[in-house]
Amino acid sequence: MFFLVSKIFWLLAQPLSIAVLLVLLAIAALVAGRRRLGMAASILGLLVLVLSSFTSLGFLLIRPLEERFPRPSEMPAGVDAIVVLGGSSLSRVSAARGVSELNDAADRLTDAVVLARRYPEARVVFSGGSGLLEAAGETEAATAGRFLLVMGIAPERLVLEDQARNTDENAGLTAALLGKDTGSILLVTSAFHMPRSVGLFRQAGIEVIAWPTDYRSAGTESFGLDLANPIHNLNTTSIAIKEWIGLAAYHWTGRTGAIFPGP
Repeated sequence: MFFLVSKIFWLLAQPLSIAVLLVLLAIAALVAGRRRLGMAASILGLLVLVLSSFTSLGFLLIRPLEERFPRPSEMPAGVDAIVVLGGSSLSRVSAARGVSELNDAADRLTDAVVLARRYPEARVVFSGGSGLLEAAGETEAATAGRFLLVMGIAPERLVLEDQARNTDENAGLTAALLGKDTGSILLVTSAFHMPRSVGLFRQAGIEVIAWPTDYRSAGTESFGLDLANPIHNLNTTSIAIKEWIGLAAYHWTGRTGAIFPGP
C-alpha cells in the first residue's frame, strides 16, 4: 500500500503536475466566472514552472542532500560486499533491445565496476526490481547483471536482488540476503539519495560505508536565473523535492530513525 500511495502522490505532487493542475483550475475558474481565482491560479502555475525550470532553485535544494555523506577520506583495506541500488537503467528499452541502456544515474553502475576491481574478493550485490506501477520490460537487476558481466565482473561474485520496488524494499531485501554477519559494506547510490538510503539500511540493521555518486550540483550555485537547460533544471528540482518529501515520509512512517540521517 505504501508503494502505491507514494507513486500516486508523486504523480500529482511533482512541480510539472502542480503547474498543470493549477492551469486546469484557472480554466475551470474562468469558465465559472471566478476571474480572480482563475488569475491567481494562472500566476501560481507560471511561478511554479518558472522557479522549477528557469532558475537554479533545484541545485540549491539538492546540494544539502548531496553533501550530507562525503566519500571516505581513506578507503577501507578490505570490503566484504559492494551494494548497488537500482535506478540507473531503462528497463523497457533494455528488454526490447537486449542491451543495458543506462540513464542519468549510470554512475551507480560504473562506480560499482571500479570498486569491484579495487576489491576483487568482494561480492557485488545489486538491488532493484521494477519501480513502475505497471511492470514492463525486465527488472533492473537483470539489466545490471548483463552490464556487470560485460564489464568483466565474474558471475560467481554477483548477487542480484530483483524484487525491490523502492528504497525501503532495497534495504530490507538486501539485509535478508546478506544475513547478520555482514562485514564491511560499501553502499553505492546517487549522492542525493544517500541520506534516505543509509537511514533505511540502518533501520534494517546494516551499517554501511557510503559511496555517493551521480552528483547533480557543483556545490557552488547561488540562486538566480538559469536559462541554459530548462529541462535539466526541472528534472533536478523534481528530484530534490521528491527526495526531501521521501525523507519526511519515511521518517514519519517509522521507516528511518532520523528525518535527515547523517554520518
